[in-house]
Amino acid sequence: MGIDKQNFWDENYYKHPPLTAPMLAMAEQSLNVKLPPLYIELLYIQNGGYTKDYLFPMNVKTSWSENHVPLRELFGIVTDKNISSAQNILDTPYLVSEWELPEKQILINGGGSWWITLDYRAGDIPTVRWIDVDYNEDIHIANSFEEFIDGLVLRNGNK
Repeated sequence: MGIDKQNFWDENYYKHPPLTAPMLAMAEQSLNVKLPPLYIELLYIQNGGYTKDYLFPMNVKTSWSENHVPLRELFGIVTDKNISSAQNILDTPYLVSEWELPEKQILINGGGSWWITLDYRAGDIPTVRWIDVDYNEDIHIANSFEEFIDGLVLRNGNK
């Protein structure tokens, strides 16, 4: 992997509690998916929040940029209903319905009309996609979450 997992995270602005095995099990059961191992590993270090401000270089233009998509945050798993967070993958079912996104998506970044998703449409191992409903974009980013994380660079150009 190209990034330093221990130095991946920045602020936990919404004060997500540390991820536990029961929280993970509840999320996977509720969402009816098996989350990628590297995603889980990162959430055990910090359960979502802001990253060190990464981007993923793209060869395809998106509504965001001519040559990249942002990863300023990565959503965590928040099972406590008393914690309000805009960075919670458990909001996926509501947001998929609200924004009329394709089914079998887990939203891991974004807000409003654009999202970076784990796309389970092709099976149990998700690809990573850029979806922008305002621009009718549904663009392949990476074949796996691991490939996505491995391709990240800091906005200032370093790994």
